[in-house]
Amino acid sequence: MKNKNIKILLVDDEPDILEIVRYNLSNEGYEVITGKNGVEAVKLGKKHKPHLIILDVMMPEMDGIEACELLRKNPDLSDTIITFFTARGEDYSQVAGFDAGADDYITKPIKPKVLISKVKALLRRLKDKNESSEIIKVGDIVIDREEYKIIKGKEEIVLPRKEFELLSLLASKPGKVFKREDILDSVWGNEVVVGGRTIDVHIRKLREKIGDDSFKTIKGVGYKFVV
Repeated sequence: MKNKNIKILLVDDEPDILEIVRYNLSNEGYEVITGKNGVEAVKLGKKHKPHLIILDVMMPEMDGIEACELLRKNPDLSDTIITFFTARGEDYSQVAGFDAGADDYITKPIKPKVLISKVKALLRRLKDKNESSEIIKVGDIVIDREEYKIIKGKEEIVLPRKEFELLSLLASKPGKVFKREDILDSVWGNEVVVGGRTIDVHIRKLREKIGDDSFKTIKGVGYKFVV
């Protein structure tokens, strides 16, 4: 997943910190949404469904701890990484943060390069989590690899085994171009000798059932799944 596809919600009541951190994260290509208190954190989290939320602990109207607890109750944010900004020596904030459902904390003040490294490390957890999961969620499509089940919106779609495996492969890494030879190896393996046209036929069937816009042909290379 490229940085431009990653949403980060940044919430802090100090305008200077908010702007400096936003600037540095935006420079890395991340889409950054900002808020200045816990109430806004909950609203913006629900609206934007970010991949990572960075919360300050002490904020007006609603503090970060309470906001984190409410965010964790939102099923749409079950995979979202939540980390806290805490001042050095605030052990009680760190413990309270973990109890509220936070994944980690970042100690203030922090140098921009260290901040970016920390954010990348946190996002790697999300990537590893998604790759190891039997459930793939992309857009309005949910793929349950354990039960061989596809849900698009509120509709269940039944696919033959090879179409299911091809969709699972492409959707596991949206935006990545899978080469034809890699698709053949991953989906068909050594079962039978098949040609490139076999992939084309299966892609055509998937386009009919899932949606034409979800699959993009990269001429001479392969296919990718787009959201």
